[in-house]
Amino acid sequence: MIPSAFEYVRAESVEEAIRLLQESSGEGKLLAGGHSLVPLMKFRLTTPGKLVDISRIPELRGVRKEGNRLVVGALTTHSQLASDPLVREHIPVLADAARQIGDLQVRNRGTVGGNIAHADPAADLPGVALALDSLVELHGEDGQEVVEIDGFFLGPLITALPETSLVTSVSFAVPPEGTKSVYLKYPHPASGYAVVGVCAVAGTDPDGVVNYVRIGINGVADVAYRATAAEQALLGQRATAKSIREAAALAAEDGEIGSDLFASEEYRRHLSAVYTERALSQILL
Repeated sequence: MIPSAFEYVRAESVEEAIRLLQESSGEGKLLAGGHSLVPLMKFRLTTPGKLVDISRIPELRGVRKEGNRLVVGALTTHSQLASDPLVREHIPVLADAARQIGDLQVRNRGTVGGNIAHADPAADLPGVALALDSLVELHGEDGQEVVEIDGFFLGPLITALPETSLVTSVSFAVPPEGTKSVYLKYPHPASGYAVVGVCAVAGTDPDGVVNYVRIGINGVADVAYRATAAEQALLGQRATAKSIREAAALAAEDGEIGSDLFASEEYRRHLSAVYTERALSQILL
């Protein structure tokens, strides 16, 4: 397929990108890695009148530690995220999830900000971001704004990002000391997207009672979501195979579970419970 005609312009700064979006009168789209936008354009599912290329804005790249958070620039690629020493030291599950995204070409070109802003329910990072209590930094015509990840995803491919704003960074909370974390995924055999992906972060006190748990799930619902029912069922309980199994059975309670030709709603509910149980068992038992 061939996309419809569009104007291309490269922005050299965040301020210029915002100005170009304003001038496009709602017809502008940001281009970074392009792995989400370009396929949609080829199928004419989106037909922007102007592409604003932000791929060469240097301040949008890199990882830094601020307090108990790692701040990841929006243009940091998945490959850079997977190999970054700060990420591997402080949030190894984030590096592990990044290594599972797409293929080599996608990881080398696709960006963290684009992955989050695109809000594909089958993408890997949204579920991980939810489990890591992430914050999304936005810049727009009204200045800077920080949005909690839990309120950022509004629907499939729909976020709280205003049309004249861009994501400049995503910060991830460093899990508390003594916790363990894991991201488990059942990929679609053709696309590699998650049919189900579960990120679990959990820890226990000296008596084996769960005192911290976060579960983010992507792939099974219209949007990635926090499995709060499962978290609440496990929190304060001794970590046993039985308590984990009972909590994991609630993994689908907080999502609007979807279905398609590959996997029915019933199958996705089953997968969410199975992979949540596997993830929790791996880090708690």
